[in-house]
Amino acid sequence: MSTIENLDQTEAARNKATVQRAFAALVATGDADVLASALTDDFVHHRPDADRSREAWLDAVRRAMVPLAGMEVEIDHLLADGDHVVMHSRRRFPDRDRAITVVDVWRFEQGRIAEAWEVIEPDAEGPVHFTWWV
Repeated sequence: MSTIENLDQTEAARNKATVQRAFAALVATGDADVLASALTDDFVHHRPDADRSREAWLDAVRRAMVPLAGMEVEIDHLLADGDHVVMHSRRRFPDRDRAITVVDVWRFEQGRIAEAWEVIEPDAEGPVHFTWWV
């Protein structure tokens, strides 16, 4: 393995660890501010229906965590490659009657999250999404 490949693996491992720590702290405390230090100042959240800025995203997470206190998170996959980390998880709401499946993609710059994308699917709607091609 070349030195460049070793550096890429080390960077990927560090980025993955950053996501693990930040997400675990968010779920444990419900405090969106624990994420702030993991984000670059010019962080962009790529979501077409919302303000894409760092502060707007943190505000949205703060609002979302209020009704989600006690949410259970099951991480199915956490993958890292270079400057990207992908997490596939299932999140059960406190009432336990509802759950969502989420795929988060983060791009890193100098050890901090610079961009984020997410795909969220309510589990109850899953069967409908399997029939789109029929």
